[in-house]
Amino acid sequence: MLEAINLSKTYTSEGIDYHVLKNINLKIDEGECAAIIGKSGSGKSTLMHLLACLDTPSAGSIMFDGEDLSALTEHQRDLLRNEKIGFVFQQFFLNGRETVFENVVLPMRIRGADQYRLTKDAMEALEAVGIKDKEEKRAKDLSGGEKQRVCIARALVGKPKIIFADEPTGNLDSNTSAEIEKVLFELNRETGITLIIVTHDPDLAGKCPRIIELKDGEVIRDEKREINL
Repeated sequence: MLEAINLSKTYTSEGIDYHVLKNINLKIDEGECAAIIGKSGSGKSTLMHLLACLDTPSAGSIMFDGEDLSALTEHQRDLLRNEKIGFVFQQFFLNGRETVFENVVLPMRIRGADQYRLTKDAMEALEAVGIKDKEEKRAKDLSGGEKQRVCIARALVGKPKIIFADEPTGNLDSNTSAEIEKVLFELNRETGITLIIVTHDPDLAGKCPRIIELKDGEVIRDEKREINL
């Protein structure tokens, strides 16, 4: 469903070119669970931003469901992100004054969904992450683990095809991290949603059936294996 073809990204600063990604070729099938790993500066976050339609490549192309993203207008790219892609970040990016429900339905409000669809999808997403009873609580009153569950529910609302999780457990303690990992992996297995995790945590990456490792902007390992969680 997602393919990078000769993908490159170069940034220029004070007349100097920095080649962050160099001729990346990879294909991610629907329903896969993959970890993108690498040291700081390896290009893993840049690759995620390109695959998630948050940035544009300097060269090469990205195909999403057979469609070349470079052929889309900015408005079409915005629509694709809103309708087909969910995001979970290390920082929660929640409005602390708003309720859990209002934080979760934000993507649907942007989409212009009616109230029935908003409520139905939000409650399904909250139930999927185990916090349906928290819908009226303000986000600022939640624990770290609960906040990340809200973020996952927000990523799920509207039923996207793929979730990008960027260091999803980076701000959590070990017990809470284990809970959040369980939620993400169960969603991948039980709903078939494609899950791509960007992380420097080898333990988290080791739980993914596929590992894509970057070094100096190039893929140095692309490994698939059987995982029993």
